[in-house]
Amino acid sequence: MVRLSRAEAQERNRAKVLAAARAEFAERGFREARIDDIADRAELTRGAVYSNFPGKRALYFAVLADLAERTPVIPADEPALTVREALGEVARAWVTRLPLATDDERGPSMLGMHLMPEILADEVTRTAYAQLMSLNAVLLGLALERLRPPKEPDGRLVRLAEAVLTVLQGAGQLSAAAPGFVEPFNVIRVCEQLAGLDLGDRWAVAPLLPRVRETDEPWSPPSGAVDAVGGGPARPERDGVVAVLGLHRLSAAEEAVRGTPPDAEVTVVVVTGAPKELLPLARLVIAEVCTCLRQAFPRPAWPRLRVVFDESGALAAAAGVTEPLDGTEVALRVRAGRVVRRAEGYGACHAATR
Repeated sequence: MVRLSRAEAQERNRAKVLAAARAEFAERGFREARIDDIADRAELTRGAVYSNFPGKRALYFAVLADLAERTPVIPADEPALTVREALGEVARAWVTRLPLATDDERGPSMLGMHLMPEILADEVTRTAYAQLMSLNAVLLGLALERLRPPKEPDGRLVRLAEAVLTVLQGAGQLSAAAPGFVEPFNVIRVCEQLAGLDLGDRWAVAPLLPRVRETDEPWSPPSGAVDAVGGGPARPERDGVVAVLGLHRLSAAEEAVRGTPPDAEVTVVVVTGAPKELLPLARLVIAEVCTCLRQAFPRPAWPRLRVVFDESGALAAAAGVTEPLDGTEVALRVRAGRVVRRAEGYGACHAATR
């Protein structure tokens, strides 16, 4: 019998806990599920569960994140060439996940019904969720702009993306609270009609003064980083900006994208002071939109923004951030394998691009 390494054994146990928790949540619901019963299902000790997840809520977020990231991406029969078509496809991909009136209230489709109450129960999760939704709006807005570039030099379509996400999130919450009330085809039509709105959206940089230092240092980030937006390698070693952002600063990612040249990479490294609790939530919220985005938009329209969840902290450490917090904002300007500018503090993402 082949003896597993410590890392392999931990990964196997984590997978067993996730599978057991998914079955327990589906059968009994989040409220009635118990860690002891999940441990029994996984044939592990209670301590083995807690060594991977700090509590039931973190485990719940991880189960939903795992499901969201494994959602099959089925491209549309015809690639979206207009904003209206793209929003229709995004909405179509979204509503296919909504629970139906005929679904069993303890069935798999109802697994996520307790997500919003758990987010609302704690200011820490509420603040993180608000910033995650802001990042989703930036990702969707950037993709829309590739299909319909704004007429004004400082124009953008992020507010339009915010309006669409508001409709889709509302539909999701109503479907969980009142199964059968939401008519999916109406949701799709509403999102398509939003494409014609002119919200007067303009981009303006906030007047912030971060600490900026010109430098010339080697840049050798660890390999293996995965881009949560496109699903492929993140490539943070390429020329561009690498921004290490805490969960309370994710909206600053737009400053890096707006300020860098069109051929430069922008990589956001998502960190938090509570990675085991909050990174699964981050993975879930971003995956919900990015799976729809990859399904609705042709590849050339995918946003020029990479998102990496730095669970190990290795990528943040390579950028000089050894103790990441939710308010962290550190940005590096990378050229030819060297860090030529480093900015820290609020406004760092914009300052690193200059």
